[in-house]
Amino acid sequence: MSKLKQLAQTLGLSTTTVSRALDGYSDVAPATRERVRAAAQAINYRPNSAARSLRRRRAEAVAVTLPLEPGRVGPPVFLNILAACSQRLAEEGLDLMLLPTTSPAAEMETYRRLIDGGRADAVIVVRTRLEDERVTFLKERGIPFVTHGRTERPEDHAFIDGDGESGFRDATRLLAALGHRRIAHISAPQALTFAHLRRKGWLGGLADEGLPDALEYAAQPNEAGGYEAAKWLLDQPQAPTSLLCATDSIAIGALSALKERGLVAGRDVAVIGHDNLPSGAYTDPPLSTMEIAAPDVGRRLADMLIARLGGRDPRELQTILPVRQVPRATHGPEG
Repeated sequence: MSKLKQLAQTLGLSTTTVSRALDGYSDVAPATRERVRAAAQAINYRPNSAARSLRRRRAEAVAVTLPLEPGRVGPPVFLNILAACSQRLAEEGLDLMLLPTTSPAAEMETYRRLIDGGRADAVIVVRTRLEDERVTFLKERGIPFVTHGRTERPEDHAFIDGDGESGFRDATRLLAALGHRRIAHISAPQALTFAHLRRKGWLGGLADEGLPDALEYAAQPNEAGGYEAAKWLLDQPQAPTSLLCATDSIAIGALSALKERGLVAGRDVAVIGHDNLPSGAYTDPPLSTMEIAAPDVGRRLADMLIARLGGRDPRELQTILPVRQVPRATHGPEG
């Protein structure tokens, strides 16, 4: 084991953080820099000056994986977030690597190749799962990381997330106030944290309004999934009068299914999504939705990662942001 790795292990920090502390980077907290320098002096460790020079000229790499979807990389909601995130990271000399993956197994193999091969110094995890092996793996390897979304053990890691549970509870109550009694939910796979929390909010809203559990359909979080789900729901004997969709992509697919049946969203069936995708403003009719009530989620995510690289305790880097409704034309009263 190299002296640098030994020093990092002794201090309970990543090798990247120790290296940046010794190189005097400003993103490392002064107290952490002093602690690292004192420990290095105690074991008579002096970084190789040539290696330090090379490191200072090299931009560290931050990796993020996104699933491949038909015709595109990743859920559209993350592309704007990651664009803003990469700009903030670049200000600190950090490069963001976007890596498409085809399955959870392939994603974990990518993680092992990157981390164990020393090709990534930090990681951003998106679309978290309740039981997330990526989080477990990164913790075991001691790599600085942050997540967009929580896990079942959020106290273990730094994260930023929207309060999807409250958002869907509010949306369900809004639909009930408009007279809807058959409020169906098109959910995403429940292993995904966001999907679990949004479904929980829908059920909470039904309970608040004294409504029985309505129909639901678990779909893939894309347009094709929403289209198939809406068709199935509309074929039920007691068809819903409103569709509360886990994502805007699902909702856009549902709008297509309604149009195919000759139904008008907002008049015949209410539809609400989540994410406030730019395309939602241009559907026919424009999609009612909701979004995290903060314009700078990407920069906040980058700032959290920079703080983690500086040795900040992950328990101090946990943020749940409110969700706001974005009413447009597809959430009218029960007809």
